[in-house]
Amino acid sequence: MATSSVSKGCFVFKPTSKKRKTLSAEDYFTDGSENPENSRLRFQLFQSQWQDMKEEVQMVHDDLNKKILDSLLEFIGKSVASFQSRAVGWESRMRASEIPTAALVLGVNVPDHDVTFQSLSDLLRESVSPFVASVQAKECGALQHLMKKVMQQLMGGGVALDEDDAEEQSGYQISDLPRKGFNCSLGILCDWYQNLNKKSCIKSPGKKRSSSGSDFPKKPPLVVIFKDLEAFCPQVLQDFIVICSQYIQQLPLVFVFGIATSPSTIQRMLPHSVSSLLCIELFQSLSCTQHLATVIDKLALFEHFFGQPLSVLCCEEEEALAQVRQFSHEDVEKILQLPSIMRYVEKQEPQEQVKLLTSDDHVKVVTQNLLKDLCSYHRNFYPILRCLHLLTSSLPKFPLGKQIRELHVLCLENNVWESEEYESAMQLLRMLAKDELVAALQKCVEVLQPGMTKKLKEVVHQLKDIIAKLKMLDQLSDETISCEGEQESSSGKSLQKTDLFHLQKTLMEMRETRRNKAKTPYEVLRNHTVDYLDSLVKMHLLPPESQPLYEVFYYSSSATVRRHLNATPRTSIQTALSHPHYYLQSEALKSEGGTISKAAPDICIIYKLHLECGRLINLYDWLQAYFTVTAADGQDPDSAEGHVDEMKHARFIRAVSELEFLGFIKSTKQKTDHVARLTWGGCQT
Repeated sequence: MATSSVSKGCFVFKPTSKKRKTLSAEDYFTDGSENPENSRLRFQLFQSQWQDMKEEVQMVHDDLNKKILDSLLEFIGKSVASFQSRAVGWESRMRASEIPTAALVLGVNVPDHDVTFQSLSDLLRESVSPFVASVQAKECGALQHLMKKVMQQLMGGGVALDEDDAEEQSGYQISDLPRKGFNCSLGILCDWYQNLNKKSCIKSPGKKRSSSGSDFPKKPPLVVIFKDLEAFCPQVLQDFIVICSQYIQQLPLVFVFGIATSPSTIQRMLPHSVSSLLCIELFQSLSCTQHLATVIDKLALFEHFFGQPLSVLCCEEEEALAQVRQFSHEDVEKILQLPSIMRYVEKQEPQEQVKLLTSDDHVKVVTQNLLKDLCSYHRNFYPILRCLHLLTSSLPKFPLGKQIRELHVLCLENNVWESEEYESAMQLLRMLAKDELVAALQKCVEVLQPGMTKKLKEVVHQLKDIIAKLKMLDQLSDETISCEGEQESSSGKSLQKTDLFHLQKTLMEMRETRRNKAKTPYEVLRNHTVDYLDSLVKMHLLPPESQPLYEVFYYSSSATVRRHLNATPRTSIQTALSHPHYYLQSEALKSEGGTISKAAPDICIIYKLHLECGRLINLYDWLQAYFTVTAADGQDPDSAEGHVDEMKHARFIRAVSELEFLGFIKSTKQKTDHVARLTWGGCQT
């Protein structure tokens, strides 16, 4: 009787039920903190601020897409109207034989194309047609795959019929849907669409059944969105367009091409015989610099709340004042250690300095007053900043920048009125025509009116007074022009035929006379207006560093944000290979004194061993060092008997291959059993 060896059995090992604990974002704030409650409060404030920023980001994103999405909806609506009208003119017949196509150029820097296409699909299903198909190149490698994907989405679009078919959830049977092995063709789609329109009018699935009238046109269009046009196979796309053009008289098809590079992609992918079947209209997306600014703001926000214990005051004014009253002695010490508070204390009288350095209660009272002053500074700073931007953003060559963020940076860093750009802007403002100056001042009044403080109310009153005076100068300016004309004519009569010396002398006298000539009323008022605006800038646009307690609200470590934004893959890889316990969150992998933990991943062990080598690394010596590190008791028993552990040998080869893939080593022709080292100066512990 034959018996089977037990060694050939299949054994199952159940994984351990213990799960490695992963740290949450809140744990990073509180881990190792001297005051966990303070850290927890800072984390809650950070989450609140982050949520507000996310909502603002979404609003910015919606604004960026709103105009282009509205244009697309209008284009598709016109296409539907032209399909239903079926005019008899030659041009209309030519248009009727073409497929309406929207070429949507989104650009390669748009953060997420899927969000844009999802918004477009939702809007189309709500207001234009329930039949929307969205396809990607990776799902449509062949024509039959593309055809099946389109038919599944169009025929599977949830639609609700009128009250006669109220119990049905769609205008088709499940058996009508394309299945595996089913021969998909547009003829089937055409029959399905015509039968659906004969049965009933189509309504939106999100609307109530009791609503009267239809939500969509009698024959809603069939919209096909190609998300990534460049990635599609040109031949598949050409065949699909040619087939669709044969059914354009029966099916109101509309295409949307998602283009990331350039509109010339269409010409490159489609020959003239195919592109002539399309009626293409170009749609260009807006600039997306706001997204980059938002990412930077988020990084700075996280770093500020994580590294600044006093960021607990980054909340509403009343909440911040209440928080100050609850400060402990340690919190008061942190306030006194702020550089801006140290400068503030140095400027006080000796008696006041003693109180600030000895009485916690007095520090709390002063801190509350400084917080109120800082909030008042903010309420005046940003409206005046927007006014200055309105006045200077339309000047030639944009001396203070075209975007408000450029002017904001100038005001945050230094006294903006001391810069050459500011002086140039003021000179250009002194040359503005009356109409331009009046229009700019009126915009400033509109900016300042919402939520005015006492100081801003005075500013608005002054600006309105200046605008009224400028409007009253029409009659005076006409009289001034006539007087200037008489003076110029009299000056011209004084020029008589003479020699070169007397001519130069006369011209110099005339230039001096014009320089000392009295200015017109408008020039006087314009100079007065610019001087008043200049005084507002010097009063309200002081840099934040001039305000005590500014460190609580402002994050100034640009080097940290720059380190996060600037990609340094080599440094990151070296850090991960040298300190794997940081990335894997395992204290068992932590090593001290430059030693190598045998529990570390193989590639980390190989990397640390290669740091000890020179330009050329002997593979056999490297392998023996690896065996030594990974041995249980410091000596590999297999090696002692003259055998090589095949499993460890394979792990070594794989780790070396991974290190070569990362670019740390390469094979060399100098010695076949050696590899060349490519990097130097490993990550220091």
